[in-house]
Amino acid sequence: MERRRAPAANRRYRQRRFWDALYRQEGAEPREWLGGLSRFLPQLRAELRPGDRILVLGCGNSALSHDLHELGYTDVTSIDFSGACIAAQRARYAHCPGLRWARMDMRALAFPDAAFDVVLEKGTLDVLMVEETDPWHVSPRAAAEMRRVLMEVSRVLRPGGRFISITFAQPHFRKPHYAQEAFGWSLRHAACAGPDAGTFHYFLYVMHKGQPLDPPDLALGLRLLQPPPPPAPPPPAAPLDDDEDYLFAIQL
Repeated sequence: MERRRAPAANRRYRQRRFWDALYRQEGAEPREWLGGLSRFLPQLRAELRPGDRILVLGCGNSALSHDLHELGYTDVTSIDFSGACIAAQRARYAHCPGLRWARMDMRALAFPDAAFDVVLEKGTLDVLMVEETDPWHVSPRAAAEMRRVLMEVSRVLRPGGRFISITFAQPHFRKPHYAQEAFGWSLRHAACAGPDAGTFHYFLYVMHKGQPLDPPDLALGLRLLQPPPPPAPPPPAAPLDDDEDYLFAIQL
């Protein structure tokens, strides 16, 4: 089936001016996608260590970086695609010298290799998928962009470092992207309930740099790299019976 072109409202997510305008409109008020740090604190505490150098991908106008700082993780660098967002965050948290902010594209991180102990993202990678109309068959463009970001994440992680991804994306959709041998990490995930009964679950994925993938996860990743099967040929036309032949032959 031909892939439909994404609506203009979705394509805007790829444009820096869209995010700049959004953050200028919202100002410096914190806004949390997937909820605040308190919802994820038990899982994060199990992965974070005192003194960790943490990189937050796509900080937005979330208070996540500041909340990490308040918990004692004082070496936190946060990046975002939008310069307006970074300016607002820098001004709001000027009293926290341990927080650093940079306007940066997550597809081309301006950090040296092995610069961080932890890379953390909360809903940021979902932006790469907003144009997709079929989550079972992701377009080559989206898969390539996701791989480009994850290669950068792997590069800036030190051996033994952790990549933590928090998202609504279910494992059968997201794990194939994370389970690539080229990234050099293991993969596990946990489902976490939303704050209210009946709300969607979210998922926390943890990748450990320097540990191998389990065979089932490795197989998932390999399937993502395989070309999509060719479309099935149309079924042959059924032969016409005698009555239908007679009707087609009538000249009106």
